[in-house]
Amino acid sequence: MTPQDFDRIALALPGATMTVQWGADQVYKVGGKMFAVLGEGGFSFKASDVAFEVLSETGRAIPAPYLARAKWLRFADLAVQDEAEVADWLRTAHGLIAAKLTRKARAELGL
Repeated sequence: MTPQDFDRIALALPGATMTVQWGADQVYKVGGKMFAVLGEGGFSFKASDVAFEVLSETGRAIPAPYLARAKWLRFADLAVQDEAEVADWLRTAHGLIAAKLTRKARAELGL
């Protein structure tokens, strides 16, 4: 998977935006709250409780530094990932964050 694929998939989600923060990291947000980060050192996203446990216990990912308690995962290499699988993870991450937005904010974003 390429960074361009990641960007295309993340920005296709309803209400998704991208900002560049912390140097050159691309931070994907919905309603001003981040759901994924793509940087030179890999990518991270908000995971469901089950995905967090499975992916971290099997060694496919590690708990994301500074965000592990919020169930974020970090993958070191985007290039070796399956595009369909990453797209599914991004949809889930987006949904988890969007669900925490206020009713008004979700309505404004068309969610």
